[in-house]
Amino acid sequence: MSSSIPGAQMVGRLAKVLRAVSTSMPEGSSTIQIARVVDLPRPTVHRLLSALTEEGFCDHDHRKGLWLLGPEVYLMGAVAAERYDITSIARQHVEALADATGESAFLSARRGDETVCLLRQDGSFPIRSFVLYEGKRFPLGVASAGLAILSFLDGDAIDRYLANHSLVVEHGESHDVDTLRQRIVQTRTHGWSLNPGLIVEGSWGMGAAVFDPSGQPAWSLSLTGIESRFSAARRPEMGRLLLRHAHELTKKLCH
Repeated sequence: MSSSIPGAQMVGRLAKVLRAVSTSMPEGSSTIQIARVVDLPRPTVHRLLSALTEEGFCDHDHRKGLWLLGPEVYLMGAVAAERYDITSIARQHVEALADATGESAFLSARRGDETVCLLRQDGSFPIRSFVLYEGKRFPLGVASAGLAILSFLDGDAIDRYLANHSLVVEHGESHDVDTLRQRIVQTRTHGWSLNPGLIVEGSWGMGAAVFDPSGQPAWSLSLTGIESRFSAARRPEMGRLLLRHAHELTKKLCH
């Protein structure tokens, strides 16, 4: 949103606070924790949360001192789901990936410059990674789902994103621009993305983009697990499975 639009700064702050609350669900988050995430003064965040609560967009657990999403978000989300929710169509693909590989499988959606996890299905392998879970958000380019989506945007969109976002402070030197560009090239070459333990050591992931009817990468199917389950010998097979299910889901969404 352009800062030249009257009220844009306030709307932007409200949106950041709501997103921060959403990432803490279902446990909720304190005012101090939310202020740290959105990088705003605590009194400002408290006023915004109080205003959102008055309108039903947030709820406050006074006993624990935690903020949660409110009933109005649920009602609006239920209406929006008629247009944006693809989980009912994608669920069979997520389940099939988990069954075929034994790993945890996911559906994530692009929301602006982030991805948010919508579905998780655990496979039969008893050791699992919990880096990704329903409601978890990552910037584009972080984790296998975000890298898969970023890699298949058009070149100008990739350039703008990398010019306007610095991922190093929060996610480390492995997410500097030059390294990200190398991973984008690799992802375009293979068709699928790879996260070799860059978020949590030993927790690996692979992802494949799912495209909307306009040809834009709007979702991702991904797999996560421990490093030994993502050996060089096994990755091509898992990549083919991801691409097949991503292609089949894309076809369903485009008809």
